[in-house]
Amino acid sequence: MTPPVSHGGDLGDVQRRHPHAAKPWIDLSTGINPVPYPMPALPEDAWRRLPSRAQYDALIAAAARRYGVRDPATIVAAPGTQALIQLLPRLVPKSRVAVVGPTYEEHMVSWKRQGHELVDSDADIVVVVNPNNPTGVLVEPKPARRLLVVDEAFIDFLPPTASLASRLPTNTVVLRSFGKAYGLAGLRLGFAIAERPLAARMRDELGPWAVSGPALEIGALALADDDWLRTSAARLQADGRRLDSLLASAGLKIVGGTPLFRLAEHARAPGIADRLASHGIHVRVFARQPDWLRFGLPADEKEFARLKTALG
Repeated sequence: MTPPVSHGGDLGDVQRRHPHAAKPWIDLSTGINPVPYPMPALPEDAWRRLPSRAQYDALIAAAARRYGVRDPATIVAAPGTQALIQLLPRLVPKSRVAVVGPTYEEHMVSWKRQGHELVDSDADIVVVVNPNNPTGVLVEPKPARRLLVVDEAFIDFLPPTASLASRLPTNTVVLRSFGKAYGLAGLRLGFAIAERPLAARMRDELGPWAVSGPALEIGALALADDDWLRTSAARLQADGRRLDSLLASAGLKIVGGTPLFRLAEHARAPGIADRLASHGIHVRVFARQPDWLRFGLPADEKEFARLKTALG
């Protein structure tokens, strides 16, 4: 059995280690927008009935417009991009796969689980997280022999030209996350953009009603709300500058990030993470890079104040 991968957002372990920490806990361990899209009132049918084709088509149309995709048939909606990450390795022949990293570990785990060979060079399939998690590095991915997979989970607040979604190269799959940018990770909604034959196979494998009715309704509304996205982008930019200043004042060096998180470096990073946890603040640590810490953005003035106090 493949060992579990550690992710941000799971407060259970750190809460057990710090039972007397201040509450409520502030979870800065994820790269999720801390100010979510406002939940609309949903029709009762969204909860009571199976999702309809009309609901699905409305979501796909909104996603096509939002991501600049000309052909809606190339978009696949799924219950989160994690489902797509696990699905893709089952749909292609056994291959030599290069996952450009260090990055989100579920990519390596999913390809290895299905019997593919993980390599550093001479690969048939290349997986790129763009911008990378956790470094924030943005690259122009190069074509792969068999398949290029580009995970754009953190690209929403970058210029549209940074994405491959609107200019999909041959033999390429682009993954887009909904929950991170819109702050609704628990909704479980994500998209793949691929050439028609592969997109059709992915839809068939996911089966009917893969996305819940509420997710279809909320996703379609949010993806069409350009004003909310612009306002959120401006807030994240301002809060990101504020977080940079706060971390620098505490002696941490900013070494990467995106509009949704910052990657900081410090020789005593584990100790800092432990001190923050004692104040009820959870940040992301990295076993393979023990001098790194990833900070999501605080949601409001109260959270910024608590973080400043905890950093000392």
